[in-house]
Amino acid sequence: MSKIVILVVDGFGIGAMPDAGALRPGDVRADTLGHLLDHHRATTDRPLELPALGALGLGSVHPHPDLAPRPSLPVAAGRAALGYPGADTYAGHQTMMGADFSRVTVARLAEHLQEVTAALRAAGHRTEPLDGKPLLMVDGQVLVHDNLEADPGINWNASARLGEAPFAQVLAVARVVRSVAPVARVIAVGGHADGPLPGFVRHGEAGTVGLDTPASGFYRNGGLEVRHLGAPLDHTRQLPEAAARAGVPVTLVGKAADILACDAAVRRPAVDTDEVLGHTLDAVRAAGRGEGTSAWPEGPVLVVSNVQETDLAGHEQDPERYAAVLRRVDAGIAALLPLLTAPGDRLIVTGDHGNDPTIGHAFHTREFVPVLIHRPGAATTERLPDAASLADVGATAAVALGLSPAGLASGTPLPLECLIRGAEPAHASRPACATEAAGPESCTR
Repeated sequence: MSKIVILVVDGFGIGAMPDAGALRPGDVRADTLGHLLDHHRATTDRPLELPALGALGLGSVHPHPDLAPRPSLPVAAGRAALGYPGADTYAGHQTMMGADFSRVTVARLAEHLQEVTAALRAAGHRTEPLDGKPLLMVDGQVLVHDNLEADPGINWNASARLGEAPFAQVLAVARVVRSVAPVARVIAVGGHADGPLPGFVRHGEAGTVGLDTPASGFYRNGGLEVRHLGAPLDHTRQLPEAAARAGVPVTLVGKAADILACDAAVRRPAVDTDEVLGHTLDAVRAAGRGEGTSAWPEGPVLVVSNVQETDLAGHEQDPERYAAVLRRVDAGIAALLPLLTAPGDRLIVTGDHGNDPTIGHAFHTREFVPVLIHRPGAATTERLPDAASLADVGATAAVALGLSPAGLASGTPLPLECLIRGAEPAHASRPACATEAAGPESCTR
């Protein structure tokens, strides 16, 4: 039985992508990992010690004086471009699991106000602009607006005070907006505010206008209800569903349990990093004992985990907290590695975007992310070429599970697959090695 673990360190960027400055010119200098290491050295006069990540080759994909320059484990290490617009956790995870986000765009509500208004009125809702601003008051109770907490243009919200409108009404409005929205998410939010919502409307970055949700009191007054409505996706062509359909037990941990679709998955939602890592270790240990479902004694298992607190520290622009969380992640990886020793086992450590805690703003940063793949039993280490998309990570994991990557909507397996499996799965519709065009001599079997 092989155990495949994808550990997503949320907001773990390793340097700006070429288009990082398109929204904010200053983001061309974004480097979550590099700036974190520099800040820790400057404030403590000692390196941030990340021995497990160093052993997995982090220093080979992001050279830095405080990182080991070469991996000490049998790994394949590289980096990935995001493969979706903007920098967003939801879009990042959906892309990583094989979704095609090429039709999702970054857009302000103002650019689609007429279309949204028409859809709401066709559904029987009364709409009017609020004080001439590019947002809508629907039925006098539900505010449709730009989300000011995510990167500008990534998400839109439908928000209301629960004392004025039941959450079912907020959700109904959000669903109509979702039907015409080009953005990654439309979020329905109901809560208890300190006053009428128009009093908490403000301008955000890049021409956005919306509710200042934290200032409204929604997060501190209790009773908050939230529903995330993602862009339409064929979840059957994503890794968790494809794996489950093939009889592979799937466990989703942390934020992955909240945002990934798979009816058959065991879900372990959590925010605390130690809890996330604990659930991940438990899932791997259970797989090793053949526990959990009747399918576990035979064949592979898939665990997808998200460590969220690194991202929260980035939003707070708190490099000290980020460093502390990353040390806990490193310790968790060190505990995972002894459980993944069979030749077919894989640990894939990656990110979903950047979140530079020193950049000077509270938004995600558009950065490359590491792709560190532990391969027990491999004879050599390997430096991978840049992956064009996070979808390539999901396609790589699919092949490691013995699945055809053609079953996913997007993604091409990384070239290391010719080293991982030694031969393509019997049921694969294309070669496991993504460099087959170079001929068999390019693969060390």
